[in-house]
Amino acid sequence: MTNKIEFTKSAIKEIERVTSSQSKKRYFRISVQGGGCSGFKYNFSFDDKIKVNDKVFNSTIIDNESLKIIDGSIVDFKKELIGNSFVIKNPKASSSCGCGLSFSV
Repeated sequence: MTNKIEFTKSAIKEIERVTSSQSKKRYFRISVQGGGCSGFKYNFSFDDKIKVNDKVFNSTIIDNESLKIIDGSIVDFKKELIGNSFVIKNPKASSSCGCGLSFSV
C-alpha cells in the first residue's frame, strides 16, 4: 500500500475552511463504510482526535481500513448548481450506482 492520496487545491481550501472555523482543533475525517446499493459508500465527518489506526494528511484523517480501499485516489471539492460536495476519484472502484453515492471494488 502506497498511502498516496491526492487532494486538489479546491479540496484543500474547503477542508482548511471547515476545520479552522472552530476554536478547538478538529480534523476532516474520510472513511469508507459498507452500504449503499453498490457495496461501499464514502463518509465525510469531523473528529477532534487522531486514533491509533489513523493516517494524517494535513487536516484530514483516514483510518487504515478505509485507506486500503481509497489508496491512490484524488479528493476534490466541486461547486455545482445542485450543491457543493466532496468527490473521490477512486481508481480501485470497479463500478458505482446510478446516483454515484456508492461503489464496489
